Amino acid sequence: MTTEPGSGRSLLPGSAHHPSRSPGSAGDGFEGGCLTLLAVLIEIPAALVMALSLGMRGLAQSANETNESPGHVGTPPMDWVPVLWLGGFTLAVLVVAGLFLRSGHPFAGSFQLLIGAVVLTVTIAVGTAEYERAHPAPLPRCPTQAGVPCAPQNPTAPPGNDRGSTGHQCRSGGDSDECADSGR
Repeated sequence: MTTEPGSGRSLLPGSAHHPSRSPGSAGDGFEGGCLTLLAVLIEIPAALVMALSLGMRGLAQSANETNESPGHVGTPPMDWVPVLWLGGFTLAVLVVAGLFLRSGHPFAGSFQLLIGAVVLTVTIAVGTAEYERAHPAPLPRCPTQAGVPCAPQNPTAPPGNDRGSTGHQCRSGGDSDECADSGR
C-alpha cells in the first residue's frame, strides 16, 4: 500500500486518485460529457455504415431469391453475417463503456452501457428474425382452404379419412353413426 503525498492517507493498489483534483469536481462532469459526445459521434457513422451495408446485402439476397430457379425447394440457411456484425458492434460499445468506467468517467460509461443495451436488443431481435426465417413453421397437411399453402401428403401415409372396421369412409373418423354410407 502506498500513501498519498502530504496527507498520510493510504491508497489502495491500482487507485487512480489524483491529488490535483477531487473525485467530485465539476471538471469530471464536463470531461465525461465531452467523452460521451466524442464516443457517440464516432459510433453514429459506424452504425450508419453497418446498417447501410447490411441493408444493401439484404436487398441483394432478396433479389437473388426471387430470381432462383423454379425447382429450388427448401428454406434458406440462417444468415449469420448481420448477427455477427451487430454482435461485434455491441461488444465494441461495451468495451468502450468498460474503459470509461474503469478510467473514472461514470457518466460516459453509463451512457455507453445504455447504448450497448439498445444495440444488444437489436442484435437479439435480428438473430431471432434470422432464425425464424431459416426455420419456418411447418405447413399444414393438404387439403386445406383454398389459397392456403400446404405441404403435399406423404405417398406412404394412410389416406386422410380413416376407413373404420366396417370399411366405410367416415367424415370425422368416428363411429359408424357418422359414416356417410352406413345406412343409418
